[in-house]
Amino acid sequence: MKRSTRVLLSILFIILIYVFVFFAEKHMDPFIKRILNTGFIYVILAVSLNLINGFTGQFSLGHAGFMAIGAYTSALLYMSPESKMSNFFMEPLISPLDRIQIPFFWAIIVGGLMAALAGFIVGAPSLRVRGDYLAIVTYGFSEIIRSLFNNLQNITNGPLGLKGLPTYTNLWWTVSWAIITVIVVRRIVDSSYGRALKAIRDDEVAAENLGINLFKHKVLAFVVGAFFAGVAGGLLGSLLMTIDPNSFSILFTYQIITIILLGGLGNITGSVVVAIGFAFLMEALRFVEMPMKIFGITIPGILGMRMLIFSILLMITILFFRKGLFGEREFTWEGFVRLFTKRKVNQQ
Repeated sequence: MKRSTRVLLSILFIILIYVFVFFAEKHMDPFIKRILNTGFIYVILAVSLNLINGFTGQFSLGHAGFMAIGAYTSALLYMSPESKMSNFFMEPLISPLDRIQIPFFWAIIVGGLMAALAGFIVGAPSLRVRGDYLAIVTYGFSEIIRSLFNNLQNITNGPLGLKGLPTYTNLWWTVSWAIITVIVVRRIVDSSYGRALKAIRDDEVAAENLGINLFKHKVLAFVVGAFFAGVAGGLLGSLLMTIDPNSFSILFTYQIITIILLGGLGNITGSVVVAIGFAFLMEALRFVEMPMKIFGITIPGILGMRMLIFSILLMITILFFRKGLFGEREFTWEGFVRLFTKRKVNQQ
């Protein structure tokens, strides 16, 4: 299939997605829209973390920290001065943040850039270590960010967090950023940089002997992944209308890792499909954490049961589908056309 044909089909598909968004925003139940918004935010997080963990082979646990930076930065920029004043009643917000208010789009961009800067600052020294050591370093970074945000009372409002955030986030925003994330990561993966990242993942020593600059390529993946994590954090804060440091615990990173492992490491299609499915399943399984009666016996609700179910599902997936549910199967227009061609041949 010609490249121009693939591009045209992709544009038509994106137009169809926006037609769906148009009707969903007008007619869909608000509860379902909220789940979809959460699902597309998961898409941004899963695809961006897959760039680091899946395509580059670096085991990072720092995504929650980058989300927190993006969420707080963007919130402090798009909140009105009056809203900031009502939040910071214990200790005033530092100047000039107490007076600044910029449009939501630019606030999200700045939040992403601040997260990317943090990704560079953390990634530059820590990416010289590998495997479990990198996981420990990035996990430590995430916890340091959470601890700092708990104590910077005149910047983050400490453990009280920020309440009453404007609800700018809707399907237009989440779908658009999810599409941008997929396109950017796909372009990187299909480029010479992407081939270098895969070579680093498969064998760092061999990649270095081939002349690939390990440090430069690792940092590139880390910075891009951190940027989109910051964007997702900004979108999530506006969707939930409240953020606090404990919202960005390591549990959030574990959820995203679960998504990319279920979908398949280094598989963008798997990350997208599983991320949206994960959002719906998280809501569908909410009942398992509530008190219930079975044969007249009252069983108290146990927090965390949903993640226990996902953990069991992950274990089953690893045992029977070692490369995830999607394996190495990526969505392509050639494969899509071939699928329908085979069906027509079988029907004849």
